[in-house]
Amino acid sequence: MTDSRHALIIANDRYTDQGLKKLRAPAQDAAALEKVLHDPQIGDFEVEVVHNASADVMRRRIQGFFNDRRRADTLLLHFSCHGLKSEAGELYFAASDTEPPLLAATAVPSQFVRSCMSVTRAGRTVLFLDCCYGGAFSRGSSSVRASGDVNVLESFAKDEPVSGRGWAVITASDSMEYAFEGSQLADDSSAPQPSVFTHAVVDGLETGEADLDADGKVSLDDLYEYVFRQVQEQNPHQTPKKAADLHGELHLAHSRRGRIKIVADDSPPRLQTALKSDDVLTRQGAVLELQKRLQHTELAVAEGARQHLEEVARNDIQQIAVMASDALGKIRLAPSPDHLDFGLVPKGSAPRKQSVTMHGPPLARHCVAQPKESWLRVDPTGSGLEVHVDTATQGRLSGDIVLKGVADESVIHVEAEVAPAHGPGRTEPEPGRAHDSTTPPPEADGKRQTVVIGPPGTPPRPEQPPVSPARAPRTDRRAPALAGTALALAVAAIGTLVLAMQRAVVAIVERGEEGVHGTIEDNVREYGALTPLIVCLVTGAVALVAGAVARHDLETRQEHYPRQAASSTRALTSVAKGLAIPALVLAVLAGIAYLVGSPHW
Repeated sequence: MTDSRHALIIANDRYTDQGLKKLRAPAQDAAALEKVLHDPQIGDFEVEVVHNASADVMRRRIQGFFNDRRRADTLLLHFSCHGLKSEAGELYFAASDTEPPLLAATAVPSQFVRSCMSVTRAGRTVLFLDCCYGGAFSRGSSSVRASGDVNVLESFAKDEPVSGRGWAVITASDSMEYAFEGSQLADDSSAPQPSVFTHAVVDGLETGEADLDADGKVSLDDLYEYVFRQVQEQNPHQTPKKAADLHGELHLAHSRRGRIKIVADDSPPRLQTALKSDDVLTRQGAVLELQKRLQHTELAVAEGARQHLEEVARNDIQQIAVMASDALGKIRLAPSPDHLDFGLVPKGSAPRKQSVTMHGPPLARHCVAQPKESWLRVDPTGSGLEVHVDTATQGRLSGDIVLKGVADESVIHVEAEVAPAHGPGRTEPEPGRAHDSTTPPPEADGKRQTVVIGPPGTPPRPEQPPVSPARAPRTDRRAPALAGTALALAVAAIGTLVLAMQRAVVAIVERGEEGVHGTIEDNVREYGALTPLIVCLVTGAVALVAGAVARHDLETRQEHYPRQAASSTRALTSVAKGLAIPALVLAVLAGIAYLVGSPHW
């Protein structure tokens, strides 16, 4: 993704002029598109929505959106409204106060949008037009006289942007086609829902199905092909169009599909023949050759070798299967370290960054990083990734970055504590000492770490800066202590159950030897079988309660527990539950058997 990504969504569905039909889709379009574009796991855009604005407000927001941008910025502008044409065939976008006879004064001309796109310094600009062209007026109302079809793409492509800046326009329909809302153009009686076009855009991004080449990213070409198919399937009379002048691929979003998929190149026929040979040494030689191809710089070649090695690891004899498994282990994602702690940072300070360097063979480095929290940002760099922590939210932050590769997944856990700017733990300069302009402030110093991702044997871990006592994360032992108590009680329940069963067996044998002269109650009382049974019931129940409290405390106060303590707590409570429940069930059954059978024996 690029350094900065911004989106402006303009949605108009209510119009003062009675001649303009009320639209159902724009409000739904805006809400659905805002959600998917803003999601850090998908679009990671900063999104602004303008709903039912006047023409003046629309022009101000559009020009402000394109102003003051950088070369590294990517801009996305989306219109969901009526598209109108003048008597001269010029395209206008309807605002809430648009008057059809006065388009130049009360609507936003496409020429204005095109000029803003042409002068922006942003590196790449994408325009989505989900508009109804030529079907904007009710019968019997005043309308703009048609003078030939308006070609939407020509309205934007005829004046190319400034040299070197990439642009693209995708429109829901062109010329006089209608941009359908569901099965109709507009119907006030139907429940609101996104339009066919925007629904396809949102669905493709949200599900990851628009990632047609399965490389972990949704490019502009991927999205257009997906939307075109979906719209044509829903309505053959609506044809999305695209015009673009881009250098290289423009990736609009991360894919939410599972792992990355690479189209594999077939291994040479001689190698495939060797893998099927009856001779063990020949198959071993083939595996060694596949190991070399696994390191290939061309991912398709390496992926073909990986798939063959997986088949060998599943189906060949143990000796050769182990060789294949060892080779596959070298391309697994192995982040080191798997835990990043930004320490204590002031609220509202500049986002903190940490570098992630990707090591290992090319196939191991080919992965997608997906942050699971909105305060986490991940950007690609020449050597790997850069992790950003947003300091806008105060409190203890804890989240994961999921790395998805071709063979497996891995997780980097990230923690930070955002405190008030002048709160405890902030280091102030010593009296009489000023910081040099070239020296970073104390709270920004020492906040960079390098994460090495690759198989064992790759360059050693960088040395981590020491964590001062004031910046050490808070820890708590409550949940682990409760989990340990639960396990001890569960073991005690098992022990008392065994003791109760032993005594019950002795009592039953003794009762059998007495014949008609005794009762089972006397024998059970004599050998004390009921006491350990009752203790088993009590300790088992308390063990379950203690375990439940430990898990609840862990889930509600995750920020107080390091990863190792949380893992230990879950393991202890699981074992305790596995022991306590069977003990309780057996104790209850034994008690029921005693109560039911004792009067008759």
